[in-house]
Amino acid sequence: MRKINSLSDIREMRLLKRGKKRLIKLVYGRTFIMSALIILQILFVVALVDTLNRYGPYMYMFSMAVTVISVLHIFNSDSDPSVKLSWLLFVAVGSPFGALFYVYVRSDVGHRRLKKQISRILKYTSQAQPDMSLAMKAIEDCRPERAAFAHYMNDTCGYHPYPVTNLKYYPLGDDFLPDFLEDLSSARHFIFLEYFIVSEGQMWGKILYILSQKVKEGVEVRLMYDGTNEFTNLPHNYPAMLEKLGIACRIFDPVRPFVSTEYNYRDHRKIAVIDGKTAYTGGLNLADEYINATHPYGHWKDVAIRSYGDGVATFTRLFLESWNYQANKPMPEENRYIEASALYGLLGTEGDRIVEDGFVIPYADNPLDGERMGEQVYLDILQTASDYVYIMTPYLILDETMVNALTYAAKRGIDVRIILPHIPDKRYAFALAKTHYRELLEAGVKIYEYTPGFVHAKVFVSDDRRATVGSINLDYRSLYHHFEVGLYVDGNRVIGDILEDFQKTLDKCQQISLEDTRAGGFRNRFDRALGAVFKLLAPML
Repeated sequence: MRKINSLSDIREMRLLKRGKKRLIKLVYGRTFIMSALIILQILFVVALVDTLNRYGPYMYMFSMAVTVISVLHIFNSDSDPSVKLSWLLFVAVGSPFGALFYVYVRSDVGHRRLKKQISRILKYTSQAQPDMSLAMKAIEDCRPERAAFAHYMNDTCGYHPYPVTNLKYYPLGDDFLPDFLEDLSSARHFIFLEYFIVSEGQMWGKILYILSQKVKEGVEVRLMYDGTNEFTNLPHNYPAMLEKLGIACRIFDPVRPFVSTEYNYRDHRKIAVIDGKTAYTGGLNLADEYINATHPYGHWKDVAIRSYGDGVATFTRLFLESWNYQANKPMPEENRYIEASALYGLLGTEGDRIVEDGFVIPYADNPLDGERMGEQVYLDILQTASDYVYIMTPYLILDETMVNALTYAAKRGIDVRIILPHIPDKRYAFALAKTHYRELLEAGVKIYEYTPGFVHAKVFVSDDRRATVGSINLDYRSLYHHFEVGLYVDGNRVIGDILEDFQKTLDKCQQISLEDTRAGGFRNRFDRALGAVFKLLAPML
């Protein structure tokens, strides 16, 4: 890496006037625009029902038929029981409007093309991944108790296990940024960035300046960010501004009213790939609060992990899949980027590397393939733990499967601890989290709140042996609706760093007791009522 002595050595670049960004946030806040789009859809269905009501008996027969069909469809779907219950109640109480709205939402308008595109892209990217059969054989020989899990990840979605070469864990965004800037400055061939949030300020300003300089040096730079940024942080023409600098930019799945019904299908991933040999992932987005340059919710606790070596090929594949989801057709010639790791002589599959340094599995999740990979990784850690499972998550909005896994682990003697924010970024999400407190505490799960501010880290660590760091929250959005990413680590020394960070963070937390869940006062009672209402709606959001 090119050494950066001080962050002040890096200039900042901004493409927006300072006042314009604040105006965008004020007028087009994400909650406002998403609510407005949903309300428009509801009004459309209401208008349709009102029109059909003019036909009296025929409308009654039609509404009954749609309601019955919807109920049968919900009951026989493979959704989580809590999701089924929420939709069944909504359809039954809101008939015929509820049934029509369910049909409209589940029609998946706007994402059929995306589903087809994903299957096409996977055919190309899977061909470019290196053959890791020797690594799998080494796991079977050296870590037989983890072989079944490795086979599941590899055989189900093609997420290969790789021998570890070099991992570095960052307990704060403040620690992450200097190394990240150094790696960007050292890029020679290409830089790929895929982030949920990009917001102009100190952090993105320094990154953007480096990217603009690397383009001048002949480095290929691509940026992808989620479509909701158009309503929260960046104007619609921001990609055109970047293109003028030579930076290729695509918006993942822009929100289009009355075209796309699944607004929660968002790209929540955080991926950076540099030259095919270095990759970053974790919870950090590219905005100032993530490096504590601003403090909207107190101290911002977030983490990242840097991978150098074999597994970067999978991160490259994941970026290219997202990048080409938005294209009209897949581009098989881009497989050369996935193969770039081999050019650096990093690939190796010796069994002794598995024994000495363990292995990693970079993995992803998406809402269109029918496989809840993110939840399965979390469940595997909970179900195979023999001593402890420590968790950091910003949200705790759980389905029945995850509740059962957490409580069962605690009841069989596993030390399960969860760190959550004390200062929430969303009032309703905090109220929802508290609806789970009593059940978890009664089962023996220990819950802590990070007193200095907001925890945005998504971390599981278990038994000094296994961990995962990524973008996947413990909520319905991440587990069911978002495109996500994570890095599973088994048997590597970096797990000691993750555990140390958890313990240091725990020292800054207050433990929640059962008495706290029964506390009186207007605010506590209001939060419990708010949580009860949103708990009913959460599976549908």
